[in-house]
Amino acid sequence: MPNRVGLTYRFDEKALSYERALREVGLEPVRLHPDQQPRTLEGLDGLLLSGGSDINPALYHQAPHPETDKPDDARDEMEGRLLRQVLERNLPVLAICRGMQLFNVLHPGGSLQQHIEEHSVRLPQAGLTAHTIAVEAGTRLAAIMGPGTQEVNSRHHQAVDRVGAGLRVSAVSPDGVIEGVERTDLRFAVAVQWHPEDRVLSSASDRKLFAALAKAVGS
Repeated sequence: MPNRVGLTYRFDEKALSYERALREVGLEPVRLHPDQQPRTLEGLDGLLLSGGSDINPALYHQAPHPETDKPDDARDEMEGRLLRQVLERNLPVLAICRGMQLFNVLHPGGSLQQHIEEHSVRLPQAGLTAHTIAVEAGTRLAAIMGPGTQEVNSRHHQAVDRVGAGLRVSAVSPDGVIEGVERTDLRFAVAVQWHPEDRVLSSASDRKLFAALAKAVGS
């Protein structure tokens, strides 16, 4: 029986690419929706926090920017609770885009840039290369993808500002946007700003990220 990984999401159509990516590496996704059951870690071996709308700025003690999405407090609550439990239990977690932003905010002192200036916003079609990143040598991300330059696919208008306590920056884009953070004291707690789920069939490095999650879940 495949290992089961919880997949948080809001809209059904948005969950499909994450489910495909997880199944490509032998994992069975279990949908976790803020308005439906199940919403617990019972029977799960790991967690994937997916992309989506902006996190409520109240979680990092800021007033909302005019460009910030209307809060989805139910999703923030569910994902925050599950993430805390996963980290406490040392279960593997991969956090993507919005997931990385929540990952950062839930660590003390972590905050976000609520709206990146227009020249820095990357909104390509799914699957296309948006820009390069520099992966920091000696990080878990480097052990997975390789250190140095990697091509990624991004679509976001917010990014990590202050890095939360206990997190290490693992990747940065050429314009200084933080593209990866991780916990070095846990089995597998990796967060990335881009969308590797879009390119598991076309990008070896993105597939390696999901394969690493599968290995950690099965260990």
